[in-house]
Amino acid sequence: MGVVPTVTSQEHDARPAVSVEKGLELQWAKAVGNFIYKALVVAEMEARKVRRDPIELIMRSAGPVFWLLVFGQVLNRARVIPTGNLSYLDYMTPGILAQGMLFTAIFYGIATIWERDLGILHKFLASPVPRAALVAGKALSAGVRAIPQALAIGLLGVLVGVHINPNPLALLGALLTIVLSSALFAMFSLIIACIVKRGERLVGINQVIIMPLFFASNAIYPISIMPEWLKVLSHINPLTYTVDALRAMMVEGGHSQFGVGWDILILAGITVFFNLIASRLYQRILT
Repeated sequence: MGVVPTVTSQEHDARPAVSVEKGLELQWAKAVGNFIYKALVVAEMEARKVRRDPIELIMRSAGPVFWLLVFGQVLNRARVIPTGNLSYLDYMTPGILAQGMLFTAIFYGIATIWERDLGILHKFLASPVPRAALVAGKALSAGVRAIPQALAIGLLGVLVGVHINPNPLALLGALLTIVLSSALFAMFSLIIACIVKRGERLVGINQVIIMPLFFASNAIYPISIMPEWLKVLSHINPLTYTVDALRAMMVEGGHSQFGVGWDILILAGITVFFNLIASRLYQRILT
């Protein structure tokens, strides 16, 4: 006769606990996957608009191209800004790329106001997609819009003599940083849009904050030469960490002042925080 295995009371109590824990993990993984899927669906739907209006991307690239061709070339010859082992043109290119991303993403809230006026936003809010996934998808589409602009500025940089990092993984990391940062500033613009609720007000506010964000960063000069009060502002400015990461990954011989991992962690944390705020305020834009 075989020996019948016995199960102690402790083993009997442990098995249901393990099963419950695995069930919770599966539910959590399914919820996260469902959230990501819905956000990507919204992003893909929004990104289709780029194919219908490619002229918009060309027009938005005009400003960064002017900065790179004129401002960058002049100061590269002047050699008045200390940039370490990088030429000023190499130092400036990641900052100009971040500038183009900022100028595009910061006006993204206007599209939401237009959608409200056209009645499209009501349909979005009536859908079963969670508000957080809806906001994330729309912000991610702003990042997708920034990719062609980034590629164009990078190509122009090569043509004018910028030493672009040939490492494909580093360049992929730079593109992902642009997408993340663009989503961050798009959410910031959406938060402002939900508060002011009018396009002309949003444009006025954006005009006020764009230049301080740009000049209170390390985009065109190092933090070390800033006055003390501006150094404080630069350390709380998300654009500073965007440029810092881009400079390390995009330019050959570039390095990060804070560490690329720390830069990405800060940007991701701010993005999640803005998503929580924007998803709570999204409904208010209708009232």
